[in-house]
Amino acid sequence: MTDSENSLKAAEIVTERWEEFLGFGGDVIDPAMVRAAYAEPRLRVLLPGVSHGILYLSRCTGYPASQDVPLVYPLAAGGFQVTGRAGEGVLGEVATLAEAFAMVVANLPEGCGPAVLGTKDDL
Repeated sequence: MTDSENSLKAAEIVTERWEEFLGFGGDVIDPAMVRAAYAEPRLRVLLPGVSHGILYLSRCTGYPASQDVPLVYPLAAGGFQVTGRAGEGVLGEVATLAEAFAMVVANLPEGCGPAVLGTKDDL
C-alpha cells in the first residue's frame, strides 16, 4: 500500500470507530464524554477506545495503542480531571467536558496528527 492508501484506510477505520462510539448508550461510556471529544477537530482524527468507562484516544489504529494522549476522568464531586498517559500525573481539573478536552488538545504529543495505520511502533 502507498502512504496515501494507508492514510485513507486509517481515516476510514477512525471514522467507523467514532460512528460506533457516538451511538453508544450510557451503559458503555457517558455519551456526553464521547460528543465532547468528537467536537475537538484534533481529537476527531484519533482512534477512540474505551476502558472502564473512560475514553482513550490513540494515534494509531492497531494494538498496542499509542498510550500517549491524556485522559479525562469524571470527579465524584463534579468536574473532570485530566491526566497524562502512562502515569504522567495530573494536568489539571476543570468544570466542563469542553474544558477537559481542550486541555487534552493542549497537551497532545508533539507532532500529533491523524491516526496512522498500524501500532505504536509505526509512529
